[in-house]
This record gives sequence, structure tokens and C-alpha cells, in this order.
Amino acid sequence: MKIYTKRGDLGETDLFGGDRARKDDARVEAYGTVDELNAVVGLAVAEMVAPQHADLIERLTTIQARLFEMGADLATTEERHAAASTFAVPRITDGATKELEAWIDALEEELPPLTSFILPGGSRGGASLHVARGVCRRAEREVVRLAETEAINAEIVVYLNRLSDLLFVMSRVANRRDGATETTWRANRINEG
Repeated sequence: MKIYTKRGDLGETDLFGGDRARKDDARVEAYGTVDELNAVVGLAVAEMVAPQHADLIERLTTIQARLFEMGADLATTEERHAAASTFAVPRITDGATKELEAWIDALEEELPPLTSFILPGGSRGGASLHVARGVCRRAEREVVRLAETEAINAEIVVYLNRLSDLLFVMSRVANRRDGATETTWRANRINEG
């Protein structure tokens, strides 16, 4: 099968189940941003090659599989989900969100309490996780925008909200394990360089 089909040359794309949508449709924006998030999470995994990050890498790889499923879920209209006799698309459930919460709780035990805002950065792995967190927040906004006009799996918004929290905690853990200092934010900071 060829990688190019030419079906999108006029600004439309296929959704799961055979429906078509414009490439600037809110549904396509939502699952496209989830796809971008998945790629950025993959970049973070590539940046964390040290053995002390094996548990983070394993969790992030699980998250990538879930994001792939989420993209398929978003690329399927609720009407197609209801007519799942022809095909069934996996859906994010509250169990997946609870798993993220358990990971957050476990990882926070490694960290000192947060007493001020921190600037994104640190080690390459930690900084990559901060980027992933920012893209996750954008994906969440796109999904919320889609939900204003289309019926979707409501658990997706909850999962993305919790995932951004997890990515923040993971960035702090990666930085701590790598010995990278967290830079705190101060109001009215003037150029110090």
C-alpha cells in the first residue's frame, strides 16, 4: 500500500468508518493535536536514555498507546461508535485516568513540595516533558472546543487534564534524577544576564 492516496489533496480527510471531514474541522484539529502530543511524548522518551528513567519510559510508552487509541476515538463520530457492529474503536475509560492519578501520587513521593512556580527547562528529558505538557494542554483545549459542537467520549477531557499534571510531575522527577536545578519564577524579574 502506498503512503500517499491523494484523497486529501482538496482539503478533506477520511474519518474512521468512512465519513469525510475538512482538514480544518474541529474533530481533525482535536485528533491531530493528540497525534502531535504523541510525537512529542516519543521525543521525550528518546531524550531519557539513562537507566534511572526506565519507569518513566515504560509509563510514557503506555501513554503513547493510549493517545493512539484516543486519536482513533476522536476520529470516529458518535454515530459510528454506536454502529460498532462493523468495527470497534478502543475508548479511554476512567480506569486509564485513575492509573495516571496513581502514577502521579507515586512520583510525587520523590519530590520536595512545590513552593513556587518553576520555569520549564532542566535536563533534556525534563525540558522535553515540559514541552509535552504544553502540547497536552493545547490538545485538551481542542477537545473541549470539539465537545461544544459534537458528542465525544467525555473521559478524554478528564484524561488529558490529568495527563498534563502527570507530565509536569514527570518533568520534575526527570530533572531531579538528572541533577538538574529547577529555576523558580519571581514576579517582576528583570534581565539578570
